Amino acid sequence: MTIEDLRVFAAVCRAGSLSAVARDLHCTQSAVSQHVKRLERELGLSLIERHPRGVVPTEAGRLLQAAVATGLGGIDHALHRIAELARGEGGSVRITTGATSVRHFMSEAVVAFRRRFPQVSLEFQTEVSSRSCLESLTAGRADLAWITLGSPVRGIEQRPVVDLPWVLAVAAGDPLAARARIEPADLQDARLIGLPPNSVARSQLDAWLGKSGIRPVFDTSVADWDTAILLAELGLGHAIVPVLPQWRGPGHPALRLLPFPDLPALTAGWAVRDWDNLGPLARAFADTVAAHCGAEAALRSDRPDGP
Repeated sequence: MTIEDLRVFAAVCRAGSLSAVARDLHCTQSAVSQHVKRLERELGLSLIERHPRGVVPTEAGRLLQAAVATGLGGIDHALHRIAELARGEGGSVRITTGATSVRHFMSEAVVAFRRRFPQVSLEFQTEVSSRSCLESLTAGRADLAWITLGSPVRGIEQRPVVDLPWVLAVAAGDPLAARARIEPADLQDARLIGLPPNSVARSQLDAWLGKSGIRPVFDTSVADWDTAILLAELGLGHAIVPVLPQWRGPGHPALRLLPFPDLPALTAGWAVRDWDNLGPLARAFADTVAAHCGAEAALRSDRPDGP
């Protein structure tokens, strides 16, 4: 077997489709299939099962997929570090995160980092969930992942950077808009805008509300917090969201963000494979973002109007 066989096999498991991998690699489906068959011949077992809607790994395939993700991720990380050393300060930093995280948590840090390291390339990879970010990190496609921190993940180190209090986003004309704060009882049987149930933030929110005996109905699902807040601003519902810097201030007169102090804050931060072996450029970028988030949090706490 070759490293390329393993890379293609891992890609097939992620995509669930031979044809999709063939399109990504600009080759034929037969060529992709040959990589998998070569592994199957050497191991003496089938690694994927073909179904009308694609392929799934067998039990043996899942074992190999897990090993490949860890092994190739380490190799790719090492190769990236070696290339970084060869280029000196003209290397790159690969960051994976959600679609709106750069806007809310990294914009000033990106400018500061670029001024300090003008020759360094920043490569942002947008994912739809913290789980997808962690998969990209494990596979070695990213150096850093900015995620909503949750339960420990094997082989991943997580570092909290910023705690985000929860607020209820409502339109200015909503009956709740005049409230100074929101209590859990205010949301009993409320119909809310929320992230998909499998997201880390939504899971934590459901658990916290459940402990208070609150069972709101999420009848509108969106992919990111920005969309949830926008819909609330337009009067299409209420949204429980973390405090996001770009939504505060006079630029949104039709929006009210009402504190929800009984909910424990949501924590966002960095995830990496190994902090001790993180490249100096990636570490510098992570530290720059953390410093700017700390400054923003201090500024927010000094404001008399809170969130």
